[in-house]
Amino acid sequence: MIRSLGLRFFIVGLLILLMFIPVLFVGDIIDARADYNRETRSSVGQEWGGRQLLSGPVLIIPVQETVVVREKREVLDPETGIQKLDADDNPVYRFVDVERTLNRAPVYLYPDRFEAEIDTTTQERHRGIFTVPVYSAEAVLEFDFPTEAAVEALINDERLIWDAAELHLSVTSNRALRGAATLEAGQTELQMEPRAINDERIGGVRAPTGDPRRHDGYRLSLDFNGAETLSIAPVGRDSTVRFSSDWAHPSFFGAFLPDGHDISETGFSATWSIPHLARPLPQLSRESQDWSARQSTSFGVDLYQPNDFYQKSYRAARYGILFIGLTFLTIFLIEGQTKRPTHPVQYILVGLAQSAFFLLMLALAEQMGFAIAYLVAASATVGLITAFGALALQLGKRTLVLGLLLSALYGVLYLILRSADYALLAGSVLTFAAIAGTMFATRNENWYGAPKDPGQRRGWFVRKPAPAAPQPDPSASAAAPSQGTHPQG
Repeated sequence: MIRSLGLRFFIVGLLILLMFIPVLFVGDIIDARADYNRETRSSVGQEWGGRQLLSGPVLIIPVQETVVVREKREVLDPETGIQKLDADDNPVYRFVDVERTLNRAPVYLYPDRFEAEIDTTTQERHRGIFTVPVYSAEAVLEFDFPTEAAVEALINDERLIWDAAELHLSVTSNRALRGAATLEAGQTELQMEPRAINDERIGGVRAPTGDPRRHDGYRLSLDFNGAETLSIAPVGRDSTVRFSSDWAHPSFFGAFLPDGHDISETGFSATWSIPHLARPLPQLSRESQDWSARQSTSFGVDLYQPNDFYQKSYRAARYGILFIGLTFLTIFLIEGQTKRPTHPVQYILVGLAQSAFFLLMLALAEQMGFAIAYLVAASATVGLITAFGALALQLGKRTLVLGLLLSALYGVLYLILRSADYALLAGSVLTFAAIAGTMFATRNENWYGAPKDPGQRRGWFVRKPAPAAPQPDPSASAAAPSQGTHPQG
């Protein structure tokens, strides 16, 4: 048996480091389950339409230019139809100026005013134990274009082909569209057609507008499905977007947060107002700004699920080695009062039980929710280690101290997981308190080894020996009878 307290403490430290191995394996398992959850959610979401992002609308006006091209042509013999030859038998050519009409880069014109009203109805789809929030959206877009500004993008002798103009609206996937999309230009209804997937593999719809100078404004109605998130990239000079839904847990994200929102148990509503100067996009361009709009101005809402137990499980596993270390430290301090030191194998069994807690918590959380799963897993782990301390480690009445400390540790861990903002503070205070308590509890310990004289030990857990009773003086005892029998004269 190792009698040196310092050496035993060093061995316990090595065992704590050894417990990194099962904790890392547990973290890998949690990551694998989280990845499988994401893959399942993505698969179900894609079947329903996926994460939708609306971008546009944009008016695309073709541009042509008539140029004079000098062409080299053969000179033919009118009688034979064969190319003439000169005196040196070289072919004879002539040059002719010909007018050609060339297609140039089109003009992309974005709205002056853009207003979007999007209302979603949500539901939950299930696959196995996984749940995916999906939605059906009804979008109404109203906008108008400053067509008189289009000529400012022309150079040289280019001209706009007004009658071939088209209106385009980008969506993530055409498979998500449902029903018939309608586009009204004033009192005229324009026919909508699917747009071919562009270079960025983005779908959408388009509509020939004829000469857009005849239209004062447009109204586009579009119904589509989606999953998990809905976002929009407004391209208007002044854009106003309103979202409403029956989902009670929205999470807003993107380049702009809403100017105002109202969230209740029955749903939410939010409004964005985006001025022209707040976004780095031109209103007039000779190249598509769709990709730039998606990257720099898009914003939206995520149908947040508050029971994200994978993230909480992963965060709990990150504190696993801390809790194993505190448990080992508690057992180490308690065993100072016992005559039977804890064997390293017993430390390892306790560490494995605490590592299994995270797996048990995750498995139960997938079935019954995080709070109940945490309570059941923590109760089972505390009960197991406490019983092991009483029966195997023979801690006696001190088992109660171990059980209470474990209960406090798992209670603190739950508070850390529930409050992400204060997790670092709580973990730091807990670590500091554990170190301070250990320093105070072992302030009088002899770390070099057990003293030969037990009375020399002044540990936290060792009582001071009672002072020895005074011994009578032998010489005094021998003199007392002689004085009592002295003859009296």
